[in-house]
Amino acid sequence: MVKQVIEYAGVPVGIVVPDKDSLKFIAVKFHVHDLDGQHFASPSDVLRAIHKLMSAPQAGVRRAA
Repeated sequence: MVKQVIEYAGVPVGIVVPDKDSLKFIAVKFHVHDLDGQHFASPSDVLRAIHKLMSAPQAGVRRAA
């Protein structure tokens, strides 16, 4: 099993692991937990989803937790 660390703003926030024909995201930080268990085609797709999540108006609430 090959895993890849996913960083956002220089901070490790999770990993992706191969799962069938895609990559499964496993969150290790609370502010990206909404994406935990989701499947993506590539690590860059994970980063786009994290950026979208963190750019949402309620993202500040998630960071405070």
